Amino acid sequence: MGITYDCIIIGGGIAGLQAAIQLGRYKHDVLVIDSRYGRSTLCRCYHNVLGWPDGVSGDTLRELGRKHAEKYDIHFKEDKVTKCIEQDDGIGVETERGKFYETKTLLMSTGVMDRIPDIPNIKPCLGLTVYVCPDCDGYEVADRSVVVMGARKAGANLALTLTYWTKDISYINHEEPDIEPSLKEKLARSGIAYIHQRIDKVITEGDSTFKGVQLQNGKVLHADRGFTAFGGNQVHSELAVQLGVQVMDNKHIVVDPRTKETNIRNVWAAGDIVAHSEQVTIAMGDGSQAAIWIHKRLLESENG
Repeated sequence: MGITYDCIIIGGGIAGLQAAIQLGRYKHDVLVIDSRYGRSTLCRCYHNVLGWPDGVSGDTLRELGRKHAEKYDIHFKEDKVTKCIEQDDGIGVETERGKFYETKTLLMSTGVMDRIPDIPNIKPCLGLTVYVCPDCDGYEVADRSVVVMGARKAGANLALTLTYWTKDISYINHEEPDIEPSLKEKLARSGIAYIHQRIDKVITEGDSTFKGVQLQNGKVLHADRGFTAFGGNQVHSELAVQLGVQVMDNKHIVVDPRTKETNIRNVWAAGDIVAHSEQVTIAMGDGSQAAIWIHKRLLESENG
């Protein structure tokens, strides 16, 4: 038999940490299992989070969130969950390191991971001068020259979205196949330069200031800022599927909008794995809301 917790949270990103803090304040015995690698570990600066007018990195939010949760005696294990098993009296969780835990309730906050090809120099710029989300960072490219590095229609559609903030946009389709003629025409009508060529490397000033790209044919394209849109983001809902949790065609988890509980009793989900908005602030809210209803369920079980 493994150690039994009131709640196990799979994923120690923004939603998982916020839920852990809330559950800790209810004095529940909670374990967070986290691989310490996720979307928030890649972002060097979020600019649209309340209380951080100069921006805050994902790593900083995670570090502060973990310290905050540990104040309430939340347990953390650096590991990766490989299997979830529904049991008569709860849920069993197996990990990559051969550990087995049991829990009365389960919160999945495993998130999504952007698909970003291994283009030299791109990762140090993420969140600082290269962005992935127009809702988060479209403001950062207002009236600047922008290169959208992407694939197929995902990159084209992002380039069109950015015309709200700037008219100086180039879209580089880094992958095959080419986009359809009607989409090329739409880009042209919006004044967006379209290039179908692989990117050799990102050009930077220092470690993280984007200055443009060098293409595989040797041509250099200069710009003030960059955006990525390669499509095919990985939604980490595999563990949910093991338990019979309902997922949509895009692999995001279906939850009750009020409680964040899934169709499987005592299993909740929060954050990017649920909301396709992929916003830090929404992930925080999801985590808190799920924790409140997990607490209600635990009280209900304790009181018969």
